[in-house]
Amino acid sequence: MTTPPTLPPDEVFDWLDVEAKKRASAGLVRQLRPRPARADELDLAGNDYLGLARDKRVAGAAAAAALRWGAGSTGSRLVTGSTELHTELELELARFCGAQAALVFSSGFAANLGAVTALSGSESAIVTDKYIHASLIEGCRLSRADVAAVAHSTPSAIKHALSTRRKPRALVVTDSVFSVDGDLAPLDELAGICRAHGAALLVDDAHGFGVLGEGGRGAVHAAGLSGAPDVVTTLTLSKSLGAQGGAVIGPRRVIKHLVDTARSFIFDTALAPASAAAALAALHALKEEPGMAGKVLENAGNLAMSLKAAGLKASVPDAAVISVQAPSAETAVAWAAACAEQGIRVGCFRPPSVPDGISRLRLTARADLTESDVDRAVKVITATAPRGAIA
Repeated sequence: MTTPPTLPPDEVFDWLDVEAKKRASAGLVRQLRPRPARADELDLAGNDYLGLARDKRVAGAAAAAALRWGAGSTGSRLVTGSTELHTELELELARFCGAQAALVFSSGFAANLGAVTALSGSESAIVTDKYIHASLIEGCRLSRADVAAVAHSTPSAIKHALSTRRKPRALVVTDSVFSVDGDLAPLDELAGICRAHGAALLVDDAHGFGVLGEGGRGAVHAAGLSGAPDVVTTLTLSKSLGAQGGAVIGPRRVIKHLVDTARSFIFDTALAPASAAAALAALHALKEEPGMAGKVLENAGNLAMSLKAAGLKASVPDAAVISVQAPSAETAVAWAAACAEQGIRVGCFRPPSVPDGISRLRLTARADLTESDVDRAVKVITATAPRGAIA
């Protein structure tokens, strides 16, 4: 048996430098880019789909709640962190989405982590789409379940994995709208397969809620699965609602089970009251202006159509997300930087964030984009495109 080396204190983390060089050579170095409070850029990178993050109703509700309840929640939900705002938000979310109950978490990541781990375990099989969000993947890793990740958007592969599982319980996990290309999962077909094989369905509706379904009630609602006894939905409060936090929505007994067993709920500090108030105000705004959801889809369609007409390899959006393929990770970074220099902020997705290994710009449409905003964005993105990006 080889004796492990004894390293001096200043060499213990030398391996980090080796890994950093590998990332640099692959064009995968990431940087924090603080933005000012008020930017002149046109933001096509954030997830504020309804443009509510700066809405006076939403920001005002957050400010008022902070003054009334304090800056923080002071503890976990089960100790001192639950307020009347959290309870009201949960009731409103459940009612809006047509579900029995809801549970608010400190983030969408925490909601996914809690839902996957609490609804599985060593006696479960989990079947996932290969392209699910990283938070769902982490939940699967911690679940102690048998996990099978199958080909993207291939219901037959889900069916095969369920029919050949070795565990009595089963959970199918998918995004509703996948975060890289913005394509929609075949939820109604997946639900049918789950029911034929005695499995539950867990859907992360982070990119569908507020954009799809009647008045923005989400992809699960649009698929006619809201209120189903075997379907659980997770979502984030930080995208369409412009706030922060996450939630799980579903049958009452599922929510009760999460309160008792979900570690990312039990041991995490609760969502700040200001964020709960902001999300609640945004939800009320969406109810008052249900047409916002349709405007997002209209703008996304126009943006994608114009990019494709310019010869760029743009995805056809099912919701608000559009991707534009880049020749490499390095050119994607340079392309995004060039767009920013001309006042258009776009996202830049590279491995390992993209499961297919293709680097791309990631754009998000918003309800408050104007026709001139779309035209300006297309002109800048096209003019700064690297060689090989335009067909």
